Amino acid sequence: MKVAMLDPSLFTGRYDDSLCAALAGQGADVTLLGRPMRTTDAIVPHGYAYMPHFFRRSEKLRDRLGNGRAFRLTKAAEYGLACALGDLTPLIAADVAHIQWLPLAPADRLMLHRLKGRTALVHTVHNADAYHADAGLQGRGYRALLDGMDALIVHGDTTRAALIAQGVDPARIHITPHPPMRLASASAADLAAVPASTKPRLLFFGTIRPYKGVDLAVDACLSLWRDGHDFDLMLAGKPFMDVAPLLARVADAGFADRLLTDFGFLTEGRLDAHMARADIMVFPYRHIDSSGAFLSALHHGKAMVTSDAGMFGQLPDGVAIRAAAGNAPALAAALLPLVQSAAIRQAQGVAARAYGDDMGSWNDMAVATMNIYQSMLAARA
Repeated sequence: MKVAMLDPSLFTGRYDDSLCAALAGQGADVTLLGRPMRTTDAIVPHGYAYMPHFFRRSEKLRDRLGNGRAFRLTKAAEYGLACALGDLTPLIAADVAHIQWLPLAPADRLMLHRLKGRTALVHTVHNADAYHADAGLQGRGYRALLDGMDALIVHGDTTRAALIAQGVDPARIHITPHPPMRLASASAADLAAVPASTKPRLLFFGTIRPYKGVDLAVDACLSLWRDGHDFDLMLAGKPFMDVAPLLARVADAGFADRLLTDFGFLTEGRLDAHMARADIMVFPYRHIDSSGAFLSALHHGKAMVTSDAGMFGQLPDGVAIRAAAGNAPALAAALLPLVQSAAIRQAQGVAARAYGDDMGSWNDMAVATMNIYQSMLAARA
C-alpha cells in the first residue's frame, strides 16, 4: 500500500516520523511530505521517504525575513498557490493521502477539492478545536474540510465526542490511542547549555501559546514564592504570544532571579536537556485534546502537574497531580507538595514513567492505522 503522509509545516515532526517508520515496518510504502528541514528538526527517516514538497521558496527566505509577519505572509502566499495550482502527483499517486495537519484552511480547501475522488483522504484530528480559537484566518473553514475526508482518526473519546457534537458522522471517526514519544537525546553540549539548579525546578516547555496557560503557571509560582517557597521556573520554547508582561510581573514582584527562560525554536536535544534538568513538569492547559509534549516527557520519570482538560482529565489516578483548568490558585495548591518534598516528587515521577511504559507502542498504532486504511479502501471500492 502506498501512503502519502502530509504535514506541510511539520507541526508535529516527531509524531510524523514515529508513525511513518512504524507504518513502513508494517509493509507500507510511505512518503512524508513536508517543508525543507531546519536545523531544529530531528527527523531521520527509517524505512520511509521524506519529500520537502511545500514552502521550498519561502524557507529559503527565512533567514532574511525572520519569523515575523513578512515571512508568514510569504508562506501563506506560496502555500495558497501550491494548493490551487501546484503539483499534486505525489498525493494522487498514493492509495491513501493521510493528512496530519491542514495549516491554512482556505488554501487547504482548494487542495482537497483537487484531490477528492482521486485518492483516499484520511485526516488525523489532533484536537477538535484545531487552532485553539486563536488562529484567525488560518483556521477559518476548517470544520467544513472534515466532511470531505473518507476517514478521520482521533486519539481519544474527548475528541470523538467533540466531533460528533459538531455534526461529524460517527461512522467515519476511528480512535487510535497516541503512544508515548521520545525526542532526540540531549548531547553533552545541550546539557551544558541548560545549567542545573540546586533548587527544585519547574519546567514549562514547548511552543508558548495562550491556551497552554503559561500565565497561570507564572501566577501560581508568584503565589508560592510570596509564601516563602524557594524554587525555579523555566520557560523553554518559542513564544507565539507577548510574554513581556509576564516577565515584568515577576520582576516587579522581586523574583526575577527565579524565572529562567530559553526562548526560541529549540532542537529536540535542547528540549530533552530541559526535561533532564527539571524536577517537575507543568502543563496548565486551558483546553487540549491530547498533548504530545506530555507524552514525550513521560519516560524522563519526573513529577507531572496538569490541568484537568482533555486527556489530562482521563489520566489514571497517581500519574499526575491535576488542577482545575484556568485556576491559578488550584495550580499553586497542586504544585505545593512537590515543591516541598523530594520524596513526593520521586514517587510521582516513578508513577509517570510506569504509565508511559504501559501505554501502547507505535507498532500498535501502525497496525490500527493500516486496518483503517484497508477498511476505508474496501468501502470505496
